[in-house]
Amino acid sequence: MIEGKVKVGFVGVGGIGSVHLNNVLNNPEAEIVAICDINAAAAEAKATELGIPAFYTDVDALLENETLDALFVCVPPFAHGEIEERAAQRGVHLLVEKPVELDLKKAYSKAEVIESSGIINASGYCLRYIEVLDKARDYLKDKQIAMVRGQYLGGFVPTPWFREKDKSGGQLVEQATHVLDLMRYLAGEIVSVSADMSLQVLKDIENINIPDVSSVNCQFESGAVGHLDCTLTQPDFRTGVELLGRDFRVEVTFSTVTIIEKGKRIEFTATKDFYLAQDEAFISAVKTGDSSMVLASYREGLKTLAVSLAANQSVETGDAINLSDFNRAALSI
Repeated sequence: MIEGKVKVGFVGVGGIGSVHLNNVLNNPEAEIVAICDINAAAAEAKATELGIPAFYTDVDALLENETLDALFVCVPPFAHGEIEERAAQRGVHLLVEKPVELDLKKAYSKAEVIESSGIINASGYCLRYIEVLDKARDYLKDKQIAMVRGQYLGGFVPTPWFREKDKSGGQLVEQATHVLDLMRYLAGEIVSVSADMSLQVLKDIENINIPDVSSVNCQFESGAVGHLDCTLTQPDFRTGVELLGRDFRVEVTFSTVTIIEKGKRIEFTATKDFYLAQDEAFISAVKTGDSSMVLASYREGLKTLAVSLAANQSVETGDAINLSDFNRAALSI
């Protein structure tokens, strides 16, 4: 239990970092005491804009000079370094944006440090906090899921590092990972994957070496089969998950849950922003010490990362990848 406000720091203030900053800034149970970004001008501008007392360009200096209860890690996939380990060793609670790493062995090492420290830890899988998602989970409790269909269909992201595989991992690892995690959360663990990916129509983009279309087949522990499509080629944005069984279908989007049976259709619509719900849950968990408020721990983020990296390996080898073997190999390197 923390008396008074939760003292929060941030590493990374652009993009998704700005979303979390605004949520925490407006949370009466928290105060942002310092931020950090390698772009000094961006850090200073954000601190001035939001009235944050201190800004840094070096994570070690932030951790050394500030007394923090919690840290939001909102850096690009390739830039994690040892941020999580250093914070955890100081007893600072962590929310780590997805994907939690690009190297599975490193992610396992970080998880060990994080869990042994006893801190509250979360990964940025915000879709688990969709306000009406419990309607789907409750309905599916006694149902046998036969098929899972996911999609993440959108346009190209102009951020320079996104188009380089060694920095982003590609669309599946960096973006569609949200849908992949939702598939796991609703249908259970994935035990094997096979994938096809290709750079088809965006070859004219400078320095791009990631696929613009991806197709991932999944086998679930329950025996259900699944599929996830993602692309960077579309002028609009469509995403979601469908779960199908005998005489029923559950459709999930970023704001709705629809349950369809013979002659029956019920739709539930969320009214609360899931990013806000995620950040409120994390701050409350840190303040009270109740980790059950966190729906996606660092370990859960690691599991979703493993599936996406296994799909990438499937493309390279042309083989289906068994997740147990894939994880075992990462731990033995």
